[in-house]
Amino acid sequence: MESLIIASTASAFVDKVDLFFTFWGIKLITKGYKPKLGGIMAPFTFMMRNKMKKQGVQSFEEMMETCVDLGVNFHACSTSMDLMGIKKGDLIDSAQISGASTFLSGAIGSETQLFIG
Repeated sequence: MESLIIASTASAFVDKVDLFFTFWGIKLITKGYKPKLGGIMAPFTFMMRNKMKKQGVQSFEEMMETCVDLGVNFHACSTSMDLMGIKKGDLIDSAQISGASTFLSGAIGSETQLFIG
């Protein structure tokens, strides 16, 4: 969700925002994905969703929709997709498949680059 918060905010300041997803991160841009807290925190997912709602923080689904509406570009790493068995049809409609070199060729000339691990 961190990347979606930064991407939607950045869209207010710049014309073009691109996010590149690799390995397990690609799940975030697959159709119908609902994030859950991992490990021993998994039972607290429902509690966190409720807290976010009470605080007026958008849900993951709402943030994703906002980013799509703002024109954020979602890139899925082609190599990661092959390794993870993810197909183009599994991705949200606005996602595109890019190799790392293709993505970086556009990112190198940008003024700001962030890595969120």
